[in-house]
Amino acid sequence: MAGNTRAELALAKLAKPEILGKGGFRLTSAAFKQGEELDPCFTSDEEDAVAPPLDWTAPPAEAAELVLIVEDPDAPGDEPFCHWLVWGLAPQQGQLLEGEVPPRVGKNSFGNSEWALPAPPHGDEAHEYIFQLFALDLPVALMPGAGRAELFAAMEGHVVAAAMLSANYARAESDGEEGEWDDVDIDSIDFDGN
Repeated sequence: MAGNTRAELALAKLAKPEILGKGGFRLTSAAFKQGEELDPCFTSDEEDAVAPPLDWTAPPAEAAELVLIVEDPDAPGDEPFCHWLVWGLAPQQGQLLEGEVPPRVGKNSFGNSEWALPAPPHGDEAHEYIFQLFALDLPVALMPGAGRAELFAAMEGHVVAAAMLSANYARAESDGEEGEWDDVDIDSIDFDGN
């Protein structure tokens, strides 16, 4: 794998192990079960890919807001690749539908505010995509477009429960269509038909 930055995951930085699943707080998806493969329709391998659907149970009563962070610890770099920063979710049982735009979205590792489609390098072993849901004891006072560091700072010391769900994904092997033009000498082609 390209890297392993599990110690830098949001869960490792912001939550104590004993609050994982506190009060039965759980995160699931109708599209995949824990540890299963992520369908290509949620990745860069599909032209009109969207974020997968997610469902969660009610958080503990002291929760004031929910935050979702999706990271890939197997990407190269000093910290996990951030695919999605979402906050402003109501502190109750809920869901995000497939492709639904959340209330507030921060900047992913590409620097834009949307679901960053998983695109591990061809030839890499499967990367793990970790969906982390946090229940906070106060609302996040950040405007949409804030970055990972800003969101982490706002969450520090306020996580009362957390839930996690992960999926794996490796790019399909190239079917030979890409690169067919690599061996063609463009200068030798007579485009005028002469």
